[in-house]
Amino acid sequence: MHTPGTPHTQQMDKRVDELMGDLLRTGVLIAAATVAIGGAVFLIRHPFPVTNYHVFQGEPAELRTLKGIFGEVLHGRGRGLIQLGLLILIATPVARVTFSVFAFLYEGDWTYVAVSLLVLALLLWSLFSGHA
Repeated sequence: MHTPGTPHTQQMDKRVDELMGDLLRTGVLIAAATVAIGGAVFLIRHPFPVTNYHVFQGEPAELRTLKGIFGEVLHGRGRGLIQLGLLILIATPVARVTFSVFAFLYEGDWTYVAVSLLVLALLLWSLFSGHA
């Protein structure tokens, strides 16, 4: 465990903060680029879609599962790319909390490890339980 306030600890804290910022920035940029490319592909292939605003139509079934989304991406379909970009955007804060767990483990800060694991568990539960 490192002593708080020492130059080594301050330098390590700064480095961890920089890495977390880079992680979040990179995740958001990759997600935005993926959504933009997917939007462009969709608009090129469907320049004038006819939309009926009187009847709600959710996403097709193939865009509601990981297997379906990746299948759509592999076929070069714009809506699949858009969904993938949204998945990357959702995964970015999860990756940040996961990174925090390992950073706090490395520092030996067990209180923050516990809090980060609790936050990670709540994030994952809300994503996969269907009770969000």
